[in-house]
Amino acid sequence: MRRTSAEWVNGVDRLGVNAVDSALVTATAPGVGSPRADAPVPVSPLLTVVVLCFGGLVASLTQTMVIPIQGDLALLLHTSEANASWVITATLVAGAVVMPIAGRLGDMFGKQRVLVISAFLLLAGSAVCAMSSTLAPMLAGRLVQGLAMGFIPVGIALIREVTPPRLTSTAMAAMSATLGVGGAIGLPLAAWIAQDFDWHALFWTATALAALIVAAVALLVPHVKDAVGGRFDAAGAVGLAVGLVAVLVAVSKGNEWGWGHGRTLGLLALGVVALLVWATYELRVDDPLCDLRVTVRRPVLLTNLAAVAIGFGMMAQAIVVPRLLLSPAVTGYGLDQTLLETGLWMAPGGVVMMVFSPLSGRMIRVLGARITLIVGAVVIGLGYVVAIFLMDAAWQLMVATCIVSAGVGIGYAAMPFLILEAVPLTEAGSAVGINSLMRSIGTSVSSAGMAAILTAATFDLGGYQVPEESTFRVCFLAGALAAFLGAALAAAVPRRARSTVPTNA
Repeated sequence: MRRTSAEWVNGVDRLGVNAVDSALVTATAPGVGSPRADAPVPVSPLLTVVVLCFGGLVASLTQTMVIPIQGDLALLLHTSEANASWVITATLVAGAVVMPIAGRLGDMFGKQRVLVISAFLLLAGSAVCAMSSTLAPMLAGRLVQGLAMGFIPVGIALIREVTPPRLTSTAMAAMSATLGVGGAIGLPLAAWIAQDFDWHALFWTATALAALIVAAVALLVPHVKDAVGGRFDAAGAVGLAVGLVAVLVAVSKGNEWGWGHGRTLGLLALGVVALLVWATYELRVDDPLCDLRVTVRRPVLLTNLAAVAIGFGMMAQAIVVPRLLLSPAVTGYGLDQTLLETGLWMAPGGVVMMVFSPLSGRMIRVLGARITLIVGAVVIGLGYVVAIFLMDAAWQLMVATCIVSAGVGIGYAAMPFLILEAVPLTEAGSAVGINSLMRSIGTSVSSAGMAAILTAATFDLGGYQVPEESTFRVCFLAGALAAFLGAALAAAVPRRARSTVPTNA
């Protein structure tokens, strides 16, 4: 099943890897506080880590597996192209909204319980999609799949509580890396399934994997006594959801609707007003979903701003590289790859993230989270500098993508460490949730920005407008500048006395 470059980039643009990237930094960091002393110690912490990593990988995989059929969704679901695009957008928005809420629920009621519920949501959503042949049930299933993304931040937070000190930082980095691996292998795997089997097999595969996760989490992940109780801020959750949905939908659809369209501007205005009202409410409520006073502390604020910049930088390669690979050779720069070949060229990036995750954990222990984040951001930027000069062959783009992925693998695990060093343990979940949202905003803006750059200068090719070659280099330059800005912001985070990861007792 051959896909055009426009179909690929539109799919990735709407997805934005936001669901993949939103979760990476929504974890609690080891070394900042510790679980209750009566928490049971699992017999095999490594087994728990394997189960959680597997869950994160599958959750991430479900976010990208629909891209290979994105160009055929309108026909498959008997609807319009505009309506079919919501199949991707719904999961993106739901995943972004659920992150801070799931983290708060995990703190209140226990992380293992929330993990089981999230895994079950993934199972239910995948099953609904597998049985769907029309738009409405497909959207419902994809929405529920997005809500299951709460598994990822809660799972990473639990790792701190169930692993010995020597394993904690490496385990957290490994789970963060599996998010990238899941997104990367999801593309070629889904392309293979879509080409050789009925498209429903994509979702039946996800259903089977989700069923394994439900059983594994229920039976193998320990129920640590980490519930702190409290009152859930339902009004705050609704207000945050309204604001985020409006802003993310406007950003995701801005290029499609037009940035000056009333619908885009109206949603942006609604989102901004809703978030301002939400912030005012959160400052006055006794038990807020997120304590915004903590968020404006210099270390937290700078880390969150760095998350926006680095998220923007990370996303550029997910938009630009596939389009270069898929573009026909007649453009003068296109590499004329099939969808499956494009996925295979992108897949090594996920493997690189996994390979570099132990290095990230070691760097955090030895150099500290601040230096690790700076190094990761700089490596991301250098990857884009390399890409500016290596656009002539698929293997060259693969090299550039692997460099960027190495930077992601090194730097992303450091963000929750920086956040948790600066906030009290009682605010950990909400603080890292906001950090996740900031990075999601960065990737969303990057998706829209890359699409805008690619359409700024075009030429006619057989009746279709395609980007000028120079626009791809501008995209890579923008990604590099964003990453280097993230490194500068991370460098401005106040230094702290470096300490080793304490025990979890």
